[in-house]
Amino acid sequence: MVADLQLQSMLTCPECRHQASEMMPTTACQFFYECPGCSTVLRPKPGDCCVFCSYGTVPCPPIQQQNPCCG
Repeated sequence: MVADLQLQSMLTCPECRHQASEMMPTTACQFFYECPGCSTVLRPKPGDCCVFCSYGTVPCPPIQQQNPCCG
């Protein structure tokens, strides 16, 4: 159900460990994210669809709904 979706996720930069709470988009995947701590541009890890699935505390909305992401 859409009401059960979590749209806030805490992203952690693998370079500097800076953490930032970010709102996840519901209509598109986020492939790039610039860390506010060190300016490193994060990209999804191999096999992940977006930066939230790779570096976030909560996976992206399509994955939460057990749907294919970015298809």
